[in-house]
Amino acid sequence: MSFWRKIADLAVRGVDEAECDVCPPGLPGADPAFSTAVTALGAKLAQADGHAQAEEYEAFALVFRADAGSEGAIRRLYQLARQTTRGFEGYARRLKKRYGACPRLLEDVLDGLFYIATSDGVVTTQELEYLERVCELFGLSPLTFLRLKATHLGAANDDPYVILGVAPDVPDETVRAAWRAQLSEAHPDRARARGLPPEFIEVAEAKAAAINAAYDEIVRDRRAMTLEGAA
Repeated sequence: MSFWRKIADLAVRGVDEAECDVCPPGLPGADPAFSTAVTALGAKLAQADGHAQAEEYEAFALVFRADAGSEGAIRRLYQLARQTTRGFEGYARRLKKRYGACPRLLEDVLDGLFYIATSDGVVTTQELEYLERVCELFGLSPLTFLRLKATHLGAANDDPYVILGVAPDVPDETVRAAWRAQLSEAHPDRARARGLPPEFIEVAEAKAAAINAAYDEIVRDRRAMTLEGAA
């Protein structure tokens, strides 16, 4: 019996095996509790905006593959779970409890959920809120959420991390070094030293101001995240 058949049986019986505090040995795909929770999270994500689409199931099946003999059982479990978003927090908490010592695995799950969310071409505010909440329940950093969001949706031109040319989850020291390097390169005095006309100096001043503003925004946001985490 494949693990996909096992998770269908577990869903029917209502068995919860996600009660240990240490990550179980072996591959997660062989763990019925892992597979059940991931299936439910993917299905409930599809319902987060109130419009579960066929493309989202297809994306789920592509990311979290079932063997050919169990596809029907998985589809039925998926269809059942996607009828409502209720209960998704419980599934996320179970994964955190069972795999909290494996944050990279939890990030992979979140990455897969982002892929599902983008599969129909539109990611709604409700879906983003769902993904952000799952990230929080997994115990992952808000910066991890920002990085995955930028990876799947692209970053806005006014994103402070884009302006400084760094990823959202790099250390503070890397952000500071990038700010200093960018500011040094864009400093208006460099334009003057090169003998450029006044309009170029004005552009340099505007760019330097944007770099400073981006750095200030990142510092401010990271301090707020730190305070929230300590609360």
